[in-house]
Amino acid sequence: MSRRYDSRTTTFSPEGRLYQVEYAMEAISHAGTVLGILAKDGVVLAAEKKVTSKLLEQHKSSEKVFQLSGNVIAGVAGLTADANSLVNYGRNAAQKYLLSYDDDIPVEQLVQRLCDMKQGYTQFGGLRPFGVSLLYAGYDPHHGFQLYQSDPSGNYSGWKAICIGMNNGTATSLLKQEYKEDISVQDALGLAARVLSKTMDTTTLESDKLEFAVLLRDTKSDQPIPHILTANEIDRVLKQHELAKTQEAGSSNAMSVDA
Repeated sequence: MSRRYDSRTTTFSPEGRLYQVEYAMEAISHAGTVLGILAKDGVVLAAEKKVTSKLLEQHKSSEKVFQLSGNVIAGVAGLTADANSLVNYGRNAAQKYLLSYDDDIPVEQLVQRLCDMKQGYTQFGGLRPFGVSLLYAGYDPHHGFQLYQSDPSGNYSGWKAICIGMNNGTATSLLKQEYKEDISVQDALGLAARVLSKTMDTTTLESDKLEFAVLLRDTKSDQPIPHILTANEIDRVLKQHELAKTQEAGSSNAMSVDA
């Protein structure tokens, strides 16, 4: 029955469904896990990288986490090419706002602009929905730290903790059990690492398979501080929470440790 209605994004099935949007959601469910946690002093994003190679330049080949503006970081799950297009659109929107008003764009306003674009691709013929879902970690003076999620239909919602991508059901259950209202960024990093250790296919976590980002706030200037963690910083987080890959005897000193 679906074949009569899934060739165009503008055709509803008799049940009122848009199959192309559902197909895009299915593509996201097979992507690497991405989760976000809203803490009392910041926001944490963590993601599983599917494409790993020692030949990749880590700082020039981000797959899951992108900085959209000075106050917003995004994590993506789905088709990377679609994500790159949306990331560029979001960056342009943020810079236009900054040029016009000399201030960072409000987080929800940036989310709305991206979702308006995503919804438009489900409304006109000759287009297909973006096969990507995004998490937005942001800060503005009016609403403080915020965490949003959007899907291919253009719908978005605010969350305290959320997971998208593969095994999101398992991750969401773990977040429900362990999330606390007064959680700190450091504890949120540990919680994110523990959840990923349960949802990833591998039994050990390594920095080249993960991407972490945090959004903090300078208490003196009230300005947001976005930061995407380096491989060494991810290794320290994993070691701190006893999730790092166990090294063989005789090579324990091979990894540098920065106190």
